[in-house]
Parts: sequence; structure tokens; C-alpha cells
Amino acid sequence: MSQNTLPLLGITAYSGTGKTTLLKKVIPLLRQRHVRVGLIKHTHHDMEIDTPGKDSYELRKAGADQTLVASNQRWALMTETPECNDMNLNYLASRFDPTSLDLILVEGFKGEPIDKIALFRSDVGKPLNGLIDEYVVAVASDEIIDTNVPQLDINNPDQVADYIVSWWQKSQ
Repeated sequence: MSQNTLPLLGITAYSGTGKTTLLKKVIPLLRQRHVRVGLIKHTHHDMEIDTPGKDSYELRKAGADQTLVASNQRWALMTETPECNDMNLNYLASRFDPTSLDLILVEGFKGEPIDKIALFRSDVGKPLNGLIDEYVVAVASDEIIDTNVPQLDINNPDQVADYIVSWWQKSQ
């Protein structure tokens, strides 16, 4: 792995499975294990990070192609991409500072050729095989699944965090 590339691990699931709920529990556990985590979250919605009426929002809407908002606690760079039909995951990952992170978790982007943990709950009503591809390295579920990859308990964030740490250590 090159010095400027961070390992990417996808978290893939159908809507309503609990991707964000699980990540909200797993990320603090990874931090406790001294793993610095970045996150890329794909959304199908026209998202707004800014608030209408705020200076940064108004200046961006005035036509700035990129707007960087900064304070002593954080900064955010917003980039307008009106002609971009497909987001490029590797490009987005390259925007992160590799000196301040150990890995990037990717929520969404299920068609990307990166290692993934598939989350599955049968009560969502969709088939497991729709989530499984050659890049799935583990399945986290609330039931026993017939699979050739490691199986994790979706309701045990510590177990999922431990798996991610071991995956990350092997990826270095």
C-alpha cells in the first residue's frame, strides 16, 4: 500500500438495515482501539450541508465552485459538482489527509470493487444474494447465514469493531 493511500472498507446493506446505527456504535469503539477513522457516506438525496441565510451558503449560491468554511474546531470544503453523474470513490478518498487517518469506512457505494462487510436482516424483506459479491469479506447479521466468509453479529458492535481492526492490520 502506498504512503498516500488509505485502506477503504465498505459497509453495505439495504436501506433500513441499520448501517448508520451500527457505525455510530462502531466508530467510537475503533477510536478506543486507537484506529483513526475517516468516513465517506453516499446519499441519493440532494444534500445541503450549509444553512440558507448563512454567509457561506449565500456565497456558495452566488457561484463559488468551492467554498471552505473554517473555525478553530473544524473545517469543511464544499465543492459544486453539477456535471458529475457518478461519484468517483477513489477521488473522494484522495481528498482525505492520509497522515491523520488509518482507514476510511465507506457507507454506500455498494458497486465499488473494495472490501466490504455486508449487513443483513431478513426482516428488511430483501434477499442476501443481492448484497453479496466477490468483495464481501464478512457478513454481519442477526441470524445464522450460510456463507463462506466470516460471520459477525450485527447486534454486537464490539465484535464488528474487532473484525475491522484485524482487517485493517492485514491491509497494511
